[in-house]
Amino acid sequence: MPKNLYRAKKNLVVGAGFSGAVMAERLASVLGEDVLVIDKNNHLGGVSFDYKEGGINVSKFGSHIFHTNYDFIWKYLNRFSKFNTYIHKVSAFVDGNFLNIPFNLNSIYQIFPPALAKRLENKLLNKYGYNAKIPVVDFKTKSFIWDRDLDFLASYIYENIFTGQYEKQSGGLRDILKFFEASKISVFVSKDDRFYQSRYQGTPKDGYTKLIENILNHKNIRVLTGTDFKTVDTEGFDRVFYTGSIDEFFDYKYGVLGYRSSNFEFEEINTEKYQNTAVVNYPNDYDFIKIHEFKHYSFEKIKNTIIAKEYPADYISDKNERLYPILSDRNLNILKQYKDESKKLDNVYFLGRLGDFKYYSMDSAVKRALELFDSVKFNSVFECSKQQIEDGALSLQ
Repeated sequence: MPKNLYRAKKNLVVGAGFSGAVMAERLASVLGEDVLVIDKNNHLGGVSFDYKEGGINVSKFGSHIFHTNYDFIWKYLNRFSKFNTYIHKVSAFVDGNFLNIPFNLNSIYQIFPPALAKRLENKLLNKYGYNAKIPVVDFKTKSFIWDRDLDFLASYIYENIFTGQYEKQSGGLRDILKFFEASKISVFVSKDDRFYQSRYQGTPKDGYTKLIENILNHKNIRVLTGTDFKTVDTEGFDRVFYTGSIDEFFDYKYGVLGYRSSNFEFEEINTEKYQNTAVVNYPNDYDFIKIHEFKHYSFEKIKNTIIAKEYPADYISDKNERLYPILSDRNLNILKQYKDESKKLDNVYFLGRLGDFKYYSMDSAVKRALELFDSVKFNSVFECSKQQIEDGALSLQ
């Protein structure tokens, strides 16, 4: 694009997590525009924020593993950080045993006597074939009365492994069957122990905070942490990209959107490794839902270790973080009112987990930001309408 074709615009990006950082970098690098990035926190990275403690890279808000099947997203982020070749594995403590999650053929042998395990394995293979993925919701809603063994297995998995986990996580606020159906949690008829089956997965070698810092390291970008959006005069900006909670932007005029959160209890332990996997779920025992051990992600060779016990909690303003949107009918109705209100604004765009009121994986947050940027770039050249952008009609891949 020829220089000086249009006046370089000034942009305000609210939030220095993945969504805000990627949007800021694209505006600065591709369009050559000035960008001010603000964040009410005193750190970068949003809920992926991490820091060094005792030589170990610790995540303030639990475990974060980057995974994606998109080549372009993987290549984009690798411009700003190298990644450890880390394959994420998760265990669950059930009936006094540690078994693999996702539940698979290995899990059967970890929890049941050998003869029963072999019988269950053979029946799953005969019924579904190797490498099949069976949605957990099917185990609850589809009858197995034709086979007592599979009926027993279906009930055991649903009641002992998943129900307790997600009732803890949701605080009993969600319809469990609807949640399972939406989340597509499956049982694997295979011996693949990976928690994610994405082609690319790993953790940034210097941590997520450093990755975000590198993304924002551009001469056209200025970053102000510890800065609340309400204290900023937006009149001098041509565009605003808002990654905070959409209900807060509108001063909660249609109601407060509900979120679940977690509280984390950190502990340094004088042992080389505390557990065999980075994350162990506790669906039925104790008040905490998970134990995270951070050394697994970055392979530090240190004699001690740091763990975090995660306790599910209600979101309370100024006490903890909005982590999991509660997708109830009430919240979705409120969200629609805010979305309708947002369409009345010129050059204000909402994105990210809080701006869109969606639970995004990190690669989904990056993809959403890149696609929105493509629409904005298109608009910069051809002056298409904001309504078309919001409706996704001009979204570019």
